[in-house]
Amino acid sequence: MDLVLKGRGVRITDQIRRTAEHKLGKLSRLDPKVTRLEVEVTKEPNPRIDGGHRVEVACTTPRRVFRAEAAGEDVATALDQVLKRLERQILSYRGKLRRRRQSHGLESLP
Repeated sequence: MDLVLKGRGVRITDQIRRTAEHKLGKLSRLDPKVTRLEVEVTKEPNPRIDGGHRVEVACTTPRRVFRAEAAGEDVATALDQVLKRLERQILSYRGKLRRRRQSHGLESLP
């Protein structure tokens, strides 16, 4: 799994890299076919926007790309929210595939 980190207005430190690797590594357990994770961390200069950091993640698999974004006071909080959203998307997609296989299997029986 390739992890690509980009920072816009934020310098990607080793701590941010380790946090992202640790938190987003859980996605490979949900779907072992994840080939690439692109993470973009943005610092919001507008004080009226809730949360100072925005994180966008694109999770690439051979058949589909899952995307999520979230804002938080710090990068770790935003990563937690993004992780929850991506987990929900991946589990929903895998459930659809499972239901599709099960329903087609029943049709072949006499």
